[in-house]
Amino acid sequence: MRFRNVMKSVFLWGAVIGFLPEVCLAADAEMSGADTAWILASTALVLFMTLPGLALFYAGLVRSKNVLSVLMQCFAIAGVSTFLWLVAGYSLAFGEGNSFIGDFSKVMMAGVDRDTLSGSIPESLFMMFQMTFAIITPALIVGGFAERMKFSAMLLFSAIWLMLVYVPVTHWVWGGGWLGEMGLYDFAGGTVVHITAGVAAIVAAMVMGPRKGFPETAMMPHNMTMTIAGAGMLWVGWFGFNGGSALAADGNASMAILVTHISAAMGTMTWLLIEWIRFGKPSALGAVTGMVAGLGTITPASGFVGPGGAMVIGVLAGIVCFSATQYIKRVLKIDDSLDVFPVHGVGGIMGTLLAGVFSATSLGVFSGYGFADGIESMAGQLNVQFIGVLSTLVFTVVVTFIILKVVDAMVGLRVNEEDEVQGLDIALHEERGYDL
Repeated sequence: MRFRNVMKSVFLWGAVIGFLPEVCLAADAEMSGADTAWILASTALVLFMTLPGLALFYAGLVRSKNVLSVLMQCFAIAGVSTFLWLVAGYSLAFGEGNSFIGDFSKVMMAGVDRDTLSGSIPESLFMMFQMTFAIITPALIVGGFAERMKFSAMLLFSAIWLMLVYVPVTHWVWGGGWLGEMGLYDFAGGTVVHITAGVAAIVAAMVMGPRKGFPETAMMPHNMTMTIAGAGMLWVGWFGFNGGSALAADGNASMAILVTHISAAMGTMTWLLIEWIRFGKPSALGAVTGMVAGLGTITPASGFVGPGGAMVIGVLAGIVCFSATQYIKRVLKIDDSLDVFPVHGVGGIMGTLLAGVFSATSLGVFSGYGFADGIESMAGQLNVQFIGVLSTLVFTVVVTFIILKVVDAMVGLRVNEEDEVQGLDIALHEERGYDL
């Protein structure tokens, strides 16, 4: 009897011990309601950044005869990016693949249903959250060629660029690719979003040439009220952009939102102060441009730095991006219409590098939360950050240039002079933004 009880106990404990790993795995695979709710909200916020945030921001900055063309481009990019992301973009960005590109295992969301998880959230939600990034990135490039590109060329360029530039770089950094394996710090898109979009914008501006009348004729924003409204939407939406990139409702997300707000505020005030000193008056245009510079620059660092580091990053964003804007427009005379490269490109480069500095835990009130696994010094982290910046920049320049030349050969990039003078709203869409 005693032997039977002992054996019974042995079998019971064996079953429990054998079952424990399955229990632990099941617990690990459970969906978190809190995380899911936060990423649902973040997804809406990031889409809100493009529609209507970026659309209004850009539309107010162009001349009144082109306001609808910019709004139309942002809406159309949202549509074509969604289609491509569903069909193959998501799979190539986040499928296993190799160090440089994913595979086709998730084409058309194959194998993903309502209960499939990615971490603690549904994979369908993770896919949609990442889709909103894939929408806003090519939409940012619109600012580089605004007021002169054909609508057909814009659609073709945006579609090809998304698949050949954005998707590979996303895989490199976030999809298990070589930069992520190296330990690159890019929390929410310094390389993936801002460097790629900023560099593509200035390449497009240089390939297409300036707008008719640039730089002799001042091309002032036609509706700053619209631009400031869009800028406010961008500021708020950026909390989902950076905070949502934590992919959890936790302290990391909270700190990312805090440092995002601090950098945006400091970028705004720094740009205004520079204008006030240099030109005698601060401008609304300067306020919103400084804000976007602060937001773009903190983006790659937002999950790795503290409030002190964010304050310095915001100030530097205002100074450096202001100087870059003046230099590109006034010295180089490159017509990057809405200053995409000096704000997003330069900001993304600087922010990615500064993530390697202010993530250090030895800077007192300016300390962050440590370097990537396996990296023990600021020099080591900066080396990885520099490799990430340089590789993204060179890849984007080369591939974007090739895409532009191919599209030009296929449909032509630029509207004719008569259509440009008349305005793209009437010439391309037979509509007016205003009928007064």
